[in-house]
Amino acid sequence: MQTTFTEEQLRDAGTARANEILRACVHCGFCTATCPTYQVLGDELDSPRGRIYLIKDMLENERVPDATTVQHIDRCLSCLSCMTTCPSGVHYMHLVDHARAYIEEHYERPFMDRALRWMLARILPHPMRFRVALLAAKVGRPFKGLMPDARLRAMLEMAPKRIPPVSRNDDAQVFAAQGPRLKRVALMTGCAQKALNTDINDATIRLLTRLGCEVVVARGAGCCGALTHHMGQVDQSHASAEANIRAWTAEIDGEGLDAIVINTSGCGTTVKDYGHMFRSGPLAMRAAQVSAIAKDVTEVLCDLALPEGAALGLRVGYHAACSLQHGQKIKAAPKDLLKRAGFEVVEPADPHLCCGSAGTYNLMQPEISGQLKARKVKTLEAKAPDVIAAGNIGCMMQIGSGTDVPVVHTVELLDWATGGPMPSALEGVGRA
Repeated sequence: MQTTFTEEQLRDAGTARANEILRACVHCGFCTATCPTYQVLGDELDSPRGRIYLIKDMLENERVPDATTVQHIDRCLSCLSCMTTCPSGVHYMHLVDHARAYIEEHYERPFMDRALRWMLARILPHPMRFRVALLAAKVGRPFKGLMPDARLRAMLEMAPKRIPPVSRNDDAQVFAAQGPRLKRVALMTGCAQKALNTDINDATIRLLTRLGCEVVVARGAGCCGALTHHMGQVDQSHASAEANIRAWTAEIDGEGLDAIVINTSGCGTTVKDYGHMFRSGPLAMRAAQVSAIAKDVTEVLCDLALPEGAALGLRVGYHAACSLQHGQKIKAAPKDLLKRAGFEVVEPADPHLCCGSAGTYNLMQPEISGQLKARKVKTLEAKAPDVIAAGNIGCMMQIGSGTDVPVVHTVELLDWATGGPMPSALEGVGRA
């Protein structure tokens, strides 16, 4: 694609990167075939190619974003399926993230949009605030029909039936390896996950220590910054990321780390991009150092001697989170690990399509999200699974709200198969 940015515009690192990405696009349209919003809406401007044209026009002309441009970019899930499909290697993620930051700086949203985004950015990344909000949502859910905005109704529906108690495993501490220490790793405990489902981190710690890892929960680490990053709120997202970089590099400089383990794939995609986010600042080297050793939990488990288990008689419907399969290019590892542990693994039709969770997308775009959820649940249930497994808390909440089939994290099943407790979601579903 031809671009006409001036030399002055290209002095800005974000614009220079956008220019590189735009020039790689050859207008082929392959991305439209795998874009979930184009599949649902059928509008060219709700495809990656259409959004690329809108972003190019907005950035080149340095114009104030109009409501139509903002709407189409807001409708993007950032599922990154287009990046998997693209034959030209267009790095759409960096382009749309830069566009969102530009919009945040230059566009004044309607009052309700600003209020909802402000609220989400100041609640979801903070586990205790989020817990209080979930309790309030449970109280308010019977009155959701009175809410004038579909987004408010979606927020009330988000609260799980049971809000788990705080897990002290999420506190800063060190968990010793069982037997000889093979690796020393830091576990990212996350933010929303600590309020929605504490079983995931608990299972991860048990599994990793059982397989010879010393697991560190670093003091000062918290939210990865993904939620605010995808809202275009650069200062807030970078502040969260910087806190993590400093916390983990303190461990690297101390007793060392073999990996930073992340069991929420949406966070993993962002942490692996810290090197890019901080590329032109004083933390560039440290950020790159963190990104280099950031690993999804399944990547680490593939390096460890996970015991091979006998057939367990449980049929697992595996949902591939977009941030894992498209963002991190991890496709086979979770399925291979589940099979090795003794589970029968099945995949739904169109596994590349998003479930509609996508961070806060299910809250801010509930109608489109609901259509994608219904499609994903239908294809999963068609495989008649005993349980559905995923590697991302957002996907788990989204799919779980649309099916009676138990939904668990992949590590919960692997922990159970290797000596840990049965996942609480599986009570009543037995092994053969």
